[in-house]
Amino acid sequence: MTMKAPALNDILYVLTIPNIGPARIRKLFLAFESVEQLLKAPVQSLTRIEGIDLKLAEYIKKGGDQDLVDQQIALIKKNNIEYVTIWDNKYPSLLKQIPEAPIILFYRGRFEEQQRPAIAIVGTRTPSHYGKVVVTDLVRELVAKNITIVSGLARGIDSIAHQVAIQYGGETLAVLGCGIDQCYPPENRELFQKIPRHGAVISEYFLGTGPDAVNFPKRNRIISGLSVGTVVIEAGERSGALITAYYALNQNREVFAIPGNINNPKSYGCNSLIQQGAKLVQRVEDILEEIGEINSASPPAPKAIPNNLQPLEKKILENLNSDPKHIDRLVLELKESPSAILAGLLTLELLGLVQQLAGKMFVRL
Repeated sequence: MTMKAPALNDILYVLTIPNIGPARIRKLFLAFESVEQLLKAPVQSLTRIEGIDLKLAEYIKKGGDQDLVDQQIALIKKNNIEYVTIWDNKYPSLLKQIPEAPIILFYRGRFEEQQRPAIAIVGTRTPSHYGKVVVTDLVRELVAKNITIVSGLARGIDSIAHQVAIQYGGETLAVLGCGIDQCYPPENRELFQKIPRHGAVISEYFLGTGPDAVNFPKRNRIISGLSVGTVVIEAGERSGALITAYYALNQNREVFAIPGNINNPKSYGCNSLIQQGAKLVQRVEDILEEIGEINSASPPAPKAIPNNLQPLEKKILENLNSDPKHIDRLVLELKESPSAILAGLLTLELLGLVQQLAGKMFVRL
């Protein structure tokens, strides 16, 4: 059983309410079927939802910005923008596993559940000749292995990664730090228009959102979240590429780093990541060794349901699959108390039948 996706108007409306992140929005839509129900709910009902305190409940009661929502819907139709919500089947399951997975993604191009693994390539906006050679060779060899290249359309390493992926017939995804109708940096206009024919340009931001500095660190969680691993190629001490690497670590994804000259400031970030345990990459095989099983094997069939399970444990297992499901959803679908569901999940986890992911999400093994 899968929760029906809320209406686009309702999703956009809740996104206009201040200080509500994706995790809280999902909890609100678990508790209320529509914005109309949400706005009618008393403050006491709202504060009973995990993560909703009195101040946030008061923000919710003040409501969102329907004029902005109407404007966005008009722009989506006018510009033929496609979108996918976290409740849709084609929302990438790998991205759905991360904390604070975006509620909605706007895109142009081909963007659906990935049938091939993806690797994020990030680095400095001002690469040296060494950095340019490395990213070109690495991306060429990765796309030859049918691996999608994910990056952020920034100057330097990001742009080269997208360009080489296209040049060698690969697939690439560009995650923006602005609205999907904005091209940043402006000199990447041709690449921005070309990528949708070889993958997709993606953004969680409303149309018309400019490339504000605060947007880029947040979007980096999507770059790493779409990928089984992140490769950092030339990154200074304060490089945004390091933010992507740290997101990847927190998401339990692989982190790879290209070693660099210790006298080059652009090498500081990569060499530091290696000191902290990132895998040193000298050739593409160093990456393939870590993702080889993902690349070559089809998803394993779920384990058989043992005969000795308790009735509730069996119901929980039958309700789960490889698509992560939040415990609140299990409580709602199985009509059992949270404590009973948690006890059943713990037993199943000890038996190696389910796995808990970040954000109280569970999958069947």
